[in-house]
Amino acid sequence: MGFIKEFKEFAVKGNVMDMAVGVIIGGAFGKIVTSLVSDVLMPLIGKLTGGVSFVDLFVNLGDGNYKTLAEAKEAGAAVFAYGQFIQNIIDFVIVAFCIFMMIKGMNKLSKKKEEPKPAEPEAPKGPTQEELLAEIRDLLEKK
Repeated sequence: MGFIKEFKEFAVKGNVMDMAVGVIIGGAFGKIVTSLVSDVLMPLIGKLTGGVSFVDLFVNLGDGNYKTLAEAKEAGAAVFAYGQFIQNIIDFVIVAFCIFMMIKGMNKLSKKKEEPKPAEPEAPKGPTQEELLAEIRDLLEKK
């Protein structure tokens, strides 16, 4: 029974719930970035490189002669599809950059929300009012 209670406490803690929300939002964010890369950036990069599609880059390791990666895969040929690897590296760099910018922006916003703590008043120099009153009392008692 202790294990179930311990697991329940762990599962309902705020940080676990925050992490779950983060994973869900991260998945949706990943789809947006993937679309940005494949639908916006890669066509532009392809245009700049003369119409080369990175995904279709491959080296045929077999005997046949194939014009496209799809044709080679359909024929069951052994291929070294390095274009998809390049595409994945570009995706990763863009996702990492977007996450960096998002975290940087969030940190900037969170710093603005934090109000500076007011400085503590300096301790008065010399005796306090209570010390002066005690001194006056002592002097009056001596008279």
